[in-house]
Amino acid sequence: MRTKHVNVLIALAAFVLFSFSCFCISRMTQTSNQLINCRNHILEFKEKILRLKNKTERNRQELINALSKMKYEMTQRENTSTDLVEKKMNTLGKGETVSNNTFEVLKFFFPHLRKVGRIYPDVIIGKEKTGVSFALGISTVSRGNQSYLKQTLNSVVSRMTLSEEKDSVVIVSVADRNEDYLKSVVDMITKRFKRQLKSGSLEVISIPAFFYPNMLHVKQSTEDSGKLVSWRIKQVLDFCFLMLYAQPKAMYYLQLEDDIIAKKMYFTKITDFVHNITSNNWFYIEFSILGFIGKLFKSEDLTDFVRFFLMFYKDKPIDLLLGDIFQVKMCNPGETSEKCAERNKQIRIRYKPSLFQHVGIQSSFPGREQYSKDIYY
Repeated sequence: MRTKHVNVLIALAAFVLFSFSCFCISRMTQTSNQLINCRNHILEFKEKILRLKNKTERNRQELINALSKMKYEMTQRENTSTDLVEKKMNTLGKGETVSNNTFEVLKFFFPHLRKVGRIYPDVIIGKEKTGVSFALGISTVSRGNQSYLKQTLNSVVSRMTLSEEKDSVVIVSVADRNEDYLKSVVDMITKRFKRQLKSGSLEVISIPAFFYPNMLHVKQSTEDSGKLVSWRIKQVLDFCFLMLYAQPKAMYYLQLEDDIIAKKMYFTKITDFVHNITSNNWFYIEFSILGFIGKLFKSEDLTDFVRFFLMFYKDKPIDLLLGDIFQVKMCNPGETSEKCAERNKQIRIRYKPSLFQHVGIQSSFPGREQYSKDIYY
């Protein structure tokens, strides 16, 4: 009987042990499957991370390439003297119009420009600075083997304080179709005036050849008188283009030439004089009595001046046209220019002594010499 009970107990123990083994094996199998699934998920996650890393690396490389390209283009812009034939891209967006383009006034006077989309300088070097108090314009053309531009810029730029330089922009307008001269001007300025170019206080522009009417493109007369007339006409147009470019940049525009020397502290004296004028009803201010040198205009009036100059650009030099517009707008019928000037001396203001000395002997008109001097001191 005892043996029978022992056998039952052994059988029961064996059954329990077998059941437990089966349970353990089942659980181990399930756990193994879970581990395999977990490993598969880890591998899949690792693969995704790897793909993301590769994509990130590609994006990083693309960003590096884009930054390198931008740096290269900026360097090329600063060293533009090595590639002058490239023209400035048209910066208008697809939905942008030219209604605010100050050069649009030219299309009224020159029908050939009505076929042109946007009128703008060919070459621009600088930051295209705006929002300053003063824009100073210097138009330059080749004078053969003689050039006064470097000493002009030296005096104009070096005789400003840093704060005055920050609140102004000097614009050199190359009005010559000779690309060698354009290159020489850009080479000189990029080497000698790097800081001013970098800060935006100095710019160089080039007037596009299509701006000029056909009469200046045809073969010029062999007569000196005919050449002089063409030279004089072109000079008026050069000044008009420069004035229109400068108009939206500053509150005031000062006209200079490429063969003058500025007096020490000239800019401080100009700003102090302008700020101390009690009335804002002035027409223009003369800081030199010679020609068109040292004439200061309110930028808001420049378009009106340009319109008048373009109506009569074939008839007189621009300094005489400046006197004419004053007489037309300010003088009474039959009144002499002297009496009118005396009556309107608070409108056409003359600063004394002159702040600019004319130093050029070799004229921009080929073969002509000039010895005009202003009362400097």
